[in-house]
Parts: sequence; structure tokens; C-alpha cells
Amino acid sequence: MEECLICKAPLEYLESDKMMECSFCHKQEPSKTRCVNGHYVCNECHTAGMDSVVGACLEEKSKNPVQIMEKLMALPFCHMHGPEHHVMVGAALLTAYRNAGGSVDLPAALTEMMNRGKNVPGGACGFWGACGAGISSGMFVSIISKSTPLTVEPFALSHRMTARSLSAIGEIGGPRCCKRDSFLSILSAVDFVRENFGIEMEKPEIICRHSARNNQCIGKRCPFSKK
Repeated sequence: MEECLICKAPLEYLESDKMMECSFCHKQEPSKTRCVNGHYVCNECHTAGMDSVVGACLEEKSKNPVQIMEKLMALPFCHMHGPEHHVMVGAALLTAYRNAGGSVDLPAALTEMMNRGKNVPGGACGFWGACGAGISSGMFVSIISKSTPLTVEPFALSHRMTARSLSAIGEIGGPRCCKRDSFLSILSAVDFVRENFGIEMEKPEIICRHSARNNQCIGKRCPFSKK
């Protein structure tokens, strides 16, 4: 079971930010998250090695964003939970979208996705009321539609995408599962892109293979649990 990356102890979430020192790089920054033994790992150290996402996606030929996401989840840097999912959801969607015939400069789009997704911290699902996986799907749509704060339809589309993903996540409820929320966001995006962009990405049935690593697994309440 994965919890603290240092000692595997359970995590605890504080009511307000405290100054924490990263147990790896010793950087100090405010955070609400630490393990019960006091260890803290900053987002940068938690996602070390995430640059491999770009190379993996550029080699992909699949139109199936779930299949691509599973490959990214299997990379050595990826943990059961963590802010790496805030990048990987959008990256998998960008890749499948391009492979399904969507018009996008994939290398540039993946770099932009990396830069944007890294700005969503771990714990956003519980503290912001907006899971980073859902936000990542909105970032994906904002990139392919070239949305800015001044655009009209792209602005609307990216917000509607995020709202659809967050609605799907909210229907299931907590506690957190980065795998479940990533899959829900990707499936929401596949439908949204077909409806609004006319691009047909593949949408497979998903059966979770990660539950044994998740202390907070909700079991049969999860739509991806083994029946």
C-alpha cells in the first residue's frame, strides 16, 4: 500500500498551511499534507522523472487515451496518488486526439500541458473542490481550442469540459483515488470531444488494476471495480 514515500506511513491533512521541509531536497514551503511521522515531499520531488511523459507520448500511435494513460501510470516515476496525474490526463488525451486525426502540434502541446499541469498541487481534489485530473481535461480542451481569457467559444468549451469531468468525479464522491478520477476525466473527455470537435477517440471498458495499492479504495462503489 502506498502512502508516505519515505516511510509508507499514512498521510494526514491539516486544516491550514504549515511550513514544511521536503525530506528529499530540504526546500521549505507551506503545505497542508504530511505523513503521521512528519515527513513531507514537495510536488517537484514527488514528480521527479515526469519529463518522460513527453517522450512516451510522442512514440504513441494509439487512439485510446485510457491505454496511453495506463502506460504512463506504469512509468517508474508515477505513484498511486500524486500531482503527476494532473499532467498525465491531459497528455494522454492530447496524444490520442492527435492520433485520432485531431489537429494539434503534439510536441508543443505536451510541453504546454506539462507547464500547466505542474501548477496544480497535490491535494487540490480535497482543498480546492476541483480534482486536478478533471482540471487537466479542461486544460487539454483549452490547448486544442487555443483558449485564452479573451476568447469566446474556446473559453466556454474548456470550462464545460472541466465541469463535466468534475461532475463525474463528484457523482462518485470521495475519498481520493487519482486513478479513478483520471479515468472518469478521460472518459468524459472522449465523449465531449466527439460531440464538440467531431474527433472519435477510442473508449474502452475499464477494469481497475490498482486497487491493491490504494488504502482508500471504495471497492464496489467504484465504476471500475472488478464485478
